[in-house]
Formats: sequence, C-alpha cells, structure tokens
Amino acid sequence: MKIRAVEPLILHMPLTRDAIADSTHRITHWGVVGVRLTTTDGREGFGFTGTHADLASDRLIAACIGACYAPLLVGEDAHEGARLARKLARAPALQWVGRAGITQLALAAVDVALWDLRAKAAGVPLWALLGGPVRERLPAYDTDVGWLSFSADELVARCRHAVEADGFRGVKVKVGHDDPAVDLARLEAVRRAIGPAPTLAIDGNGRWDLPTCKRFCARAEAFDVFWFEEPMWYDDVASHAALARATAIPIALGEQLYTIDAFQSFLDAGAVHWVQPDVTRLAGVTEFLQVADAAHARRLPVAPHAGDMSQVHVHLAYAHPAAALLEYIPWIRAHFVEPIRVERGEFLRPQQPGAGMTPTPDALVRFARPLG
Repeated sequence: MKIRAVEPLILHMPLTRDAIADSTHRITHWGVVGVRLTTTDGREGFGFTGTHADLASDRLIAACIGACYAPLLVGEDAHEGARLARKLARAPALQWVGRAGITQLALAAVDVALWDLRAKAAGVPLWALLGGPVRERLPAYDTDVGWLSFSADELVARCRHAVEADGFRGVKVKVGHDDPAVDLARLEAVRRAIGPAPTLAIDGNGRWDLPTCKRFCARAEAFDVFWFEEPMWYDDVASHAALARATAIPIALGEQLYTIDAFQSFLDAGAVHWVQPDVTRLAGVTEFLQVADAAHARRLPVAPHAGDMSQVHVHLAYAHPAAALLEYIPWIRAHFVEPIRVERGEFLRPQQPGAGMTPTPDALVRFARPLG
C-alpha cells in the first residue's frame, strides 16, 4: 500500500450556532486542517487537526504538510506504521524548527491519516484494528451547553435540558470571568438545576492564576465539581501541582500539551488527575496511545479532549482501557461520511472501516479554503 500523493486540505466548517466563547477564545467556525493520502491501489486516508479557523495560521499547517512531510511520505508503504511514525517524528530538519505547534499539528493530521488508511485496508473500524472494544458503553459529557458566552439563564436551561431531555449524565461549564464570584453564582445555579447526581465539570481555559484558583476552589468544592480543567496557564506544572495539593477538586488537563514528555512532567509532579490527550495536538494516534498508556500505568483515568474531533476519539476511547468518558461537541459531525452518534448520553461505536475522518464529498467542496 504505497503512498502516491499527499494533498493538504483546509476546511472551515460553521458552528451549529452563530458564535461561542470561553474565557480566552471566541469562534464562529471550526478549522479542519489536514491531509488526504492516496495510495497506488486507490485508497484514501484522511487526517485532520482542529483549529479556530484562522486562515493565515491554517495555511502554515497545510504548507508544513505539503512541503515538509509529503516528501517523506511519497513512495512509502503505509502499512509500516511504527517505522513511518519514527521517521516523521524524528526528521532532523523538523526537530530543529518544531516538536510542538505547527509542525506537531501537521504531524498529527498525517499520523491519523496513516491509521485511517491501515484500518480501511484491513476493512475494520480503527477501534477493531487497535484490538477491539474494551467496554460496551462510552459515556458522553456535554460541553456544548456550558459556554461562557451564554447568559446565566441560558446556561441553566441548556444544562437542565441536556440532563433531563437528552440523557447526559454529565455537563461541563466554562469559567473564567474577571470576577470569579460570577462563575460561582453560575455554578451554583447549574448544580441546583441538574440536581446532585449528574457530574458537573468546569473548564477555565488557562485564564486564572494560582491565588485566584485557590480562592475559587475553596468555595466551588461545595458544588461537587467533577474536575477543574485547565485552571491556569497550560505549561505551568508547578502551579497545577500546588493547586492539586490545595483542593479536593480533581485537576484535568492535556489539550494544550503537544508531547508525551510534557504529559510526563505533569504526571510526575502529581499535577493532573484526569488526563486529556488530544490526537490532533500530539503526534496523532501513535502518541495518543503512548500518553494513554502512561496514564493507565499510574491508574489515572483518560478523558480525551475532543475539541470537535470526536470522530477519531470515539475509536480510541472504545479501544483503550484507561478511557472513561468523552467530550460531546456536535458542531461538525454531520460533515463526515460516518458521523459520530450519541444516544441517551452515550457514544455509539462506529461501524465503518477507518478512523471516521472521511469528510462527505459535499463538505470537501463547500467548506474548502484556498491553500495560498
């Protein structure tokens, strides 16, 4: 299964509403930036990273795929996964300029596409290629009901609907106002609305500092917070470790970490309780599995950061024993050949061969953006 062509792609898919915001970002579209690999026997493999649909930076990722990774891939046998993963990750020129950021996002897309090809060639979904399902059910928690841009009344109504009507057993609420008292009031209102049983996680998107987080957590513990995700700056191991020692609220993080080495730093420091690798930030499926294994070795649960790339994460969560639940954000699922499906708060297991990353023909045309 020799690789014949490497085609970078940029798709900007609209959200299911006008705009959303957390404490640090506001977006109207999701960037699906990646690659189509074509083999000499006519197969196609797709892989993408996720962005905030900024065309200038998306073009940098696409250019990295086309200029840097394509020459390393053309003519290679896609079946030789371990060797190719090492070749791409250890390419001398790319090590010199990357190992995170743009080069890693580009590598993530390529690695996912290679796994997609191998699963399609085997005629099985990716979870089956990885050894089969380790669980019968995969619980979902709803993030799309909890954006900071929602008014308090809308936030409460959406969270209540997710639990009572849609069957979710957990929701996540964004925090990070200039005055944390605003977030405490919103959090208290949500807990009162959904009752004591559903899990209620919060996500700060790196907004606050350690003193603010300590004061906030001392009061938020009363609302039985399931985890506090990204409370502080993403790379600050010491502050996360200090917060973990100071509060009973578990710490969750990982969506902004690009390597297993970064995860190891947090794990070794006792700075994380819920490990959240993202296949589109790490070196694809290959490094995601390494991070999940490292968490599992410490008996820590994994909750993959879906962003809006749940397509491949559903496969990984069904296949890895450390994965306990998965984030639900439904923005772009309709634009893939096999959309992810959630029923009564649980992800259904995909059935089609591949990693679930093949866009519909319509999406490839309608949402395409120029590469340069």
